[in-house]
Amino acid sequence: PRLGILIVRHLKRLERVILGYLEVSDGPGEEARLAILQTLQCTIEHAWPRMPCRLPVLLKALLRLLWDVHSERGPTPEPVRAALLQEGTQCLILLDRCCQGQVKVLLAGLHSCCEENRLQECFRKVQESS
Repeated sequence: PRLGILIVRHLKRLERVILGYLEVSDGPGEEARLAILQTLQCTIEHAWPRMPCRLPVLLKALLRLLWDVHSERGPTPEPVRAALLQEGTQCLILLDRCCQGQVKVLLAGLHSCCEENRLQECFRKVQESS
């Protein structure tokens, strides 16, 4: 975003907006959720020093999003589902980078007990990121 590091001033409010959009599907095209995932990526990139304290909330929201996208049987086309999973995974990778590998540690247990191939693939991408 144009604000750069000044986004930190608005982080609390922005976090509430991001979490709200991640929770709710907005139809087959999922334009809002895809856009909010990109917003989250920019936010993580610019406000990275503040991400470790927000990790529990953001990680929970992203994992819930990945699970919902994987398990929903609605009218969302496959390419849109794949894009949501990819963007959510990218957010996890960025979070992991600014949280000194904490996401990898937390996902290690999930990776071993999760039997869903698509989610395992997302977790594998996070584990293999550097």
